[in-house]
Amino acid sequence: MDVENNLKHILNQWTGEFMHRSNRDFRQFMEQAGLSPSQVGILMGLFHGRLLGVTNIGEHLGVSSAAASQAIDQMVQLGLVERTEDPTDRRMKRLALTSQGKELVSRAVAARNHWLESIIESLTPEEQAQVSAAFSVMIDAMRRTQA
Repeated sequence: MDVENNLKHILNQWTGEFMHRSNRDFRQFMEQAGLSPSQVGILMGLFHGRLLGVTNIGEHLGVSSAAASQAIDQMVQLGLVERTEDPTDRRMKRLALTSQGKELVSRAVAARNHWLESIIESLTPEEQAQVSAAFSVMIDAMRRTQA
């Protein structure tokens, strides 16, 4: 196998394993928290500052505004999201994570990444340096080729 095909093969293996482990641990955490996939999507969107209003959330999740509004209502009742009036347009509502919502998302992200710690700890310092250098190259290449 040539170098390019070998790299593709290795990256496909890594991506598959990474996605499987990350998603499994993240999904388990959120299921234990009693949240639906839509609610998780809303929390993550708010956490990363990408979702701003009910219509935007509905479009992002591929659900109706009514379904998005219902999911938001449930999270407001759980104390994870706060809804306030937009000071420039009272018809609009602003959504933000509460401190409890931020803490839950932070714990979920930590659960998603926990398995990485055991892998890193299993590497020698030299291997850690090699992997770090290789991923730095990959990150630079990804940024150069972003569409």
